[in-house]
Amino acid sequence: MNFVWHDMFDLGIPWMEKILRPMIVYLFLVVAIRIAGKRELAQLNPFDLVVLLTLSNTVQNAIIGNDNSVTGGLIGAATLFVVNYLVVRFLFAHEKLDRLVEGDADVLIEKGVVRTERLKKELMTRTELESAAHRQGFAGLDEIERAVLEPGGTISFVARKPTEDASRHQAVLDRFDALAREIAELRGRLPH
Repeated sequence: MNFVWHDMFDLGIPWMEKILRPMIVYLFLVVAIRIAGKRELAQLNPFDLVVLLTLSNTVQNAIIGNDNSVTGGLIGAATLFVVNYLVVRFLFAHEKLDRLVEGDADVLIEKGVVRTERLKKELMTRTELESAAHRQGFAGLDEIERAVLEPGGTISFVARKPTEDASRHQAVLDRFDALAREIAELRGRLPH
């Protein structure tokens, strides 16, 4: 029975290595995701999804080494949480470095015009942009005044405001609809 407890909690590698491995993998993943771009976080196509799903399994052994103990897993997980906490706090206090790590926002639609060169830079197709707009309730890109790909990977959309003529036209149509309803109601009251 003692061998069960021994196998569960005995580290297969030195504890310092258990701390350094997750730190190195964390740093690598932050740099790799930064190089891959905001698109990886914003719009997952099937290929991106496969990469992200297999990424944790791929780096698992790099993080825990040849050790399957509970203690080793807990040390690795705790190290990741502590490193992430420290990095986030550090970047919060150093805005310029934070922008370097996270990147800047990228305007994808400006004044209703899709900026194809920005889509190319972000490796995003027009179809992916339309899909993101649909998820936020827009019927099409023609309804959007401005779209911004934020550093965290979200896309912010600002709806186009109708022109004064379009607003007046809609108001006239709304009045016609109201009149048509009133006429139908009056006709329904007349004896046949």
